[in-house]
Amino acid sequence: MRRVPGPVPRRGRAPGRVVAVCGALAVLAGCAPGAADDDGGALPGAPAGVTATAGSATSVHVMWNAVAARPGVRVYEVYRGGAKVTDVPASEHMVDVTRLAPATAYVFTVRARDTEGRLGPPSREARATTPAAAAADRSAPTRPLDPRGRAIGSRAVQLSWSAATDDRRVTSYDVYQGTTRIHSVGGGQTATVVTGLRPGTRYSFTVRARDAADNLSPASPPVRLTTAPGSDDGRGTAPTSFHAATHRTDGAYYLDLDWVAPRTDGVVTEYQIQLDGRPATSLVWGDSAPRGKASYSFYLGREAGESHRVRLRARLPDGTWGGFTPERAVTTGRP
Repeated sequence: MRRVPGPVPRRGRAPGRVVAVCGALAVLAGCAPGAADDDGGALPGAPAGVTATAGSATSVHVMWNAVAARPGVRVYEVYRGGAKVTDVPASEHMVDVTRLAPATAYVFTVRARDTEGRLGPPSREARATTPAAAAADRSAPTRPLDPRGRAIGSRAVQLSWSAATDDRRVTSYDVYQGTTRIHSVGGGQTATVVTGLRPGTRYSFTVRARDAADNLSPASPPVRLTTAPGSDDGRGTAPTSFHAATHRTDGAYYLDLDWVAPRTDGVVTEYQIQLDGRPATSLVWGDSAPRGKASYSFYLGREAGESHRVRLRARLPDGTWGGFTPERAVTTGRP
């Protein structure tokens, strides 16, 4: 892997090469994660999209994206500093780390262990600071009100609610699907996207507010939503404002792409570019993943008049792939 100073150049790189840009963006041709181990296999990749949010004065909620690995991930190991604190089954991508000290800064990383027992590299660090403990705080926040939602195709829903109040401060909101907590967001956030749902299925969601003393509010009124039937293209989770063009530099043609990241409850750190119906390049950002407009360029060739079709999709914070953008057509040497 070659290190390149500065941002990704507009003149691009030839498909099939592997580069990393200042620790911020890794460009991967193909989708095989991890590095080779001693016996020729591939270790699981480092989990991307790791976030840490204080849930109370003594707990932090850690989330990450799923890792694609062969033969498969068995568990995720969550570390606080250099010490492992828990194992999480491969089917789950979040955990509450508890028994922490109030008003303390913590650093978390996540590693994937595959079904053959091989441990992948650590993720990038996610930092969180627990709030100060509230002495003798036995007052729970008010219930979140006015919950609203809409189905986004057959695989996702978008939820929002009015902020709860507390005599001290709301530190987080917990989202429930039926009686099971499926997600948490920070106390300053009143909307989220839930993905990975089943087509044509009716769901009931509620929200509860939590304060620094771990007091939980009553549940909000339920939001009942039904996902669309069948298997749609996930258009509601696709990047928007997608544009494609070409330019010529030093006798070669490059494909220039720009788009706006899909609206999710977390940061999108990975995209897949499909060229002429086949995966061409994966883009993996680190801590500097764009939250709004993003762009990238890569090498196409030296011949004018060659036509190509291109589209891209994002890996959502829960580890599932979102929908593809509409396909764009470009021809080298034409505006």
